[in-house]
Amino acid sequence: TLTAPAPFADETSCQCQAPHEKLTIAQARLGTPVDRPVRVYADGIFDLFHSGHARALMQAKTLFPNSYLLVGVCSDDLTHKFKGFTVMNETERYEALRHCRYVDEVIRDAPWTLTPEFLEKHKIDFVAHDDIPYSSAGSDDVYKHIKEAGMFVPTQRTEGISTSDIITRIVRDYDLYARRNLQRGYTAKELNVSFINEKKYRFQNQVDKMKEKVKNVEEKSKEFVYKVEEKSHDLIQKWEEKSREFIGNFLELFGPDGAWKQMFQERSGRMLQAFSPRQSPNSSPTRGRSPSRSPSPPWVFNKASPPSSPKAASASLSSMSEGDEDEK
Repeated sequence: TLTAPAPFADETSCQCQAPHEKLTIAQARLGTPVDRPVRVYADGIFDLFHSGHARALMQAKTLFPNSYLLVGVCSDDLTHKFKGFTVMNETERYEALRHCRYVDEVIRDAPWTLTPEFLEKHKIDFVAHDDIPYSSAGSDDVYKHIKEAGMFVPTQRTEGISTSDIITRIVRDYDLYARRNLQRGYTAKELNVSFINEKKYRFQNQVDKMKEKVKNVEEKSKEFVYKVEEKSHDLIQKWEEKSREFIGNFLELFGPDGAWKQMFQERSGRMLQAFSPRQSPNSSPTRGRSPSRSPSPPWVFNKASPPSSPKAASASLSSMSEGDEDEK
């Protein structure tokens, strides 16, 4: 497990104590010498250190079964002379390389063109770089002599990412980044922004804030409307459930076969029984009249045809009273 950054070459002695014997790529791929790893060197500017740089170093580190990766980083003076101005200074670029997991050692102020003396000093076996001819310092390819010596091992570039691409994005979206940094507290002088552009950016920031507020209000309004619709839907559903329950209870009580009809029929039967008293038993004794001649009392109804209603019962009672008067 890595717990410390990679050391600088000028602050540590070379770990390879055995005499430096020249290796071929085939020998290195089959296996390394017992007493030392294969020493691979990769160099560059490494400005705005990104994943493309890291992937190239990963390839250089894994070229052989056992390798020791040295990374050379050119100084600001050398870079500005042959390539141009950098975003990060040399100290920042050195530190970025030291904290890459694939790097074993960092060489500061690396040369632009590799010399035999430099290769011998650091006991370098192979140089890893992409295979595109790198023309600089009056040469069509600064790695031409390394390739001729059989010490060059190519790596693959990562498409879609490079320092130039990142700088292009920043230049293209310069207004957005300037406005963002003004909003974060940077001054116009620090951003090299004119007075007019500063006012314009600040005004645009205010407009964006208003747009964001309006957007938030719209979202909250939509959320409120959604909640109201959801609650109204729940209320309608509950109302429908309650209405169904009420209608069902009403039908159970007042429907054709409801409890109210049964109750009414039971009460009607009780009233009819109240108007129709029970018949005297046959065994009751008679006074003065023989059973054959005694007519049935007028108030006793015929069992076969009981009065059908209270009105019929009252009519029969009135007729009986008239009969009694005739007899008198």
